[in-house]
Amino acid sequence: MLEISNVSAAYGEAAVLDGVTMQVAEGEIVALLGRNGMGKTSLVRSVMGLGSPQVTAGSVRLDGAELRGLPSHQIAARRIGYVPQGRRLFPSLTVLEHLQMLERKRPGAWTVQQVLDAFPRLGERRANRGNQLSGGERQLLAIGRALMTGPRILLMDEPTEGLAPVTVAQVEEILGRLRAHGLGILLVEQNLYSALSLADRVYLFETGRVVWQGKPAELQASEATLHRYLGIH
Repeated sequence: MLEISNVSAAYGEAAVLDGVTMQVAEGEIVALLGRNGMGKTSLVRSVMGLGSPQVTAGSVRLDGAELRGLPSHQIAARRIGYVPQGRRLFPSLTVLEHLQMLERKRPGAWTVQQVLDAFPRLGERRANRGNQLSGGERQLLAIGRALMTGPRILLMDEPTEGLAPVTVAQVEEILGRLRAHGLGILLVEQNLYSALSLADRVYLFETGRVVWQGKPAELQASEATLHRYLGIH
């Protein structure tokens, strides 16, 4: 269980998170929704210990063990994976090289062959460089790269951004499979209907705070909540 308790954070003097509390269990998908600029990316960066924003209060724990204050590589070693917004691939490295550089002998870590078996398209493109891949292929590689660390909890920031509908459906199918294998996923997503089709629970964010939480069906049934926090009529 990933437990985020009363976390506040800031970029310098500018506060971006204000007492955020939420949980993600293994084997569930938790969606974090909200308009742009509300602090969703800042939250996942804070959980990963990336240093910016600076966490000023609160606690981040995995199975009771404190993560706050650890460098990001130690947090990743505790089996929290991260798929950043924009994929962040190396343009000159091939698909195979992206995966091989992360291959580790640790419990739960995926092998290169397991990733290629799970994502056949990456196997077909294994010799292609990062700058030769389509948007969907880059996203598959970003997910595969995160799985190489053997995560129990996966933080995903806008995984369907800029993807064609057929590729969005493919990513959704992959996330469903990962959940079925016990992976917990914190999903930051602008695609409301994709997020609601996947999520077990939903948190709504506004100006760095959780303003609503519940089941996807409850959110879909509340036109007032959708309009107020997501601008959907």
